[in-house]
Amino acid sequence: MKRSQRIGLAVATAAAISLVIAGCSGSSTDSATGTKASPITLTFWGSYGNGGNSTQQDALNKTLIPAFEKANPGITVKYVDIAYDSLLQKLTTSAAGGQLPDLVRADLGWVPQFAQLGVLAPLSDTMSDYKTLAAADYPGSVATNLYKGKYYGLPLDTNTRVLITSQAALDKAGVSAPPKTFADLEAMGAKLKGTGVDLFADSGLGAWNISPWIWSGGGDITNADETKATGYLNSPQNVQTIQMLVDLYKEKLIPNLITGNQGATGTSDGLPKTQYATIFDGPWMAGIWGGQYPAFKPIYSPIPAGAGGSISVVGGEDIVQTASSTHAAAAQKFIRFTQSEQFQIAMAKTGQMTVQPALADQQAQIAAYYSVYSDQLKTAKSRVASPNQSKIDTVLSTSLTPAFLGKTSVSAALDGAASQIDALLAGS
Repeated sequence: MKRSQRIGLAVATAAAISLVIAGCSGSSTDSATGTKASPITLTFWGSYGNGGNSTQQDALNKTLIPAFEKANPGITVKYVDIAYDSLLQKLTTSAAGGQLPDLVRADLGWVPQFAQLGVLAPLSDTMSDYKTLAAADYPGSVATNLYKGKYYGLPLDTNTRVLITSQAALDKAGVSAPPKTFADLEAMGAKLKGTGVDLFADSGLGAWNISPWIWSGGGDITNADETKATGYLNSPQNVQTIQMLVDLYKEKLIPNLITGNQGATGTSDGLPKTQYATIFDGPWMAGIWGGQYPAFKPIYSPIPAGAGGSISVVGGEDIVQTASSTHAAAAQKFIRFTQSEQFQIAMAKTGQMTVQPALADQQAQIAAYYSVYSDQLKTAKSRVASPNQSKIDTVLSTSLTPAFLGKTSVSAALDGAASQIDALLAGS
């Protein structure tokens, strides 16, 4: 999904869900006798049509599902489109009531939440070819399916954030190319002072916003096992990186949109109006600007590199199978189909980025700017795979905002955030 902010899970009781899973076992095939299996109908929930995007839903319903059904006689796929803002709540209540579908197109932030509740099948255990399928996808996208050592899905579509600027902004700063490094960005800021153009703008300080800075600066949010933030989030590298942003904010080169000013100009308007020189954003912006600012020609480039290189954050959706599905073998056939070139390229034509680097060149033929995103995805990382991911976002935002406003030091802000995140990780 294109969204960076994720709605927290209204958690159903684990006891109710356990009863659902225990009562929903069975098989739809009879491989032992070799007799023809009974017809199977797979239910698949998602939000392809969310916001009226009939192109994606049509590609699925009119082209891809019929192709799968033709190749797999006896299996019918019933796709149910649910508005994104309603899907999480419907999944939660359906899990408790025993009405889950076989397959779900899940926002990547939801996977660890439902995995913790036991309502998802661990595909790394149940699909013999899982490792082979996963190896063909971007590592950061695959990592969004990991929870406590098991993988509960495969990437369905992906996205990331890159640096976007404009020729007008480069001209204002008197530079010939977008900044490639933190140092280049700071130098560009110095040249923009007094021009009325802000160096960089973003809409918050959550993990979606701040992670590219932290990783590119050579830091991290937690240890590799995602069990501890203290010693990692509050590392010297992160203090240095966040202090750079705070200093730019104090120099009025980053607007207070980043600290929550709802009245500030949004990035989608501020960049084409040359109010902002650079932003981080995703591939969906091309369509937005094409409709609202047809004369605007965005320039896409990698996230500026710090000591850790150029590293961004992974977005998108995963496909997961519910543990209560009585058609596991058929469901996994459809999951394999979503990893095929046929499926991935068909959806790429509707604006869904492919999860497979091998298909990046074909995708770039659809729109050249995709190549920048594909290159960025080679090193992009997943946010913390915790059922408390949305709470971690809140901790980062509420802890860092006072540092930007000069009410506390960056070091103290990161110390406090790390301690709070430790508690959230311990509870997940």
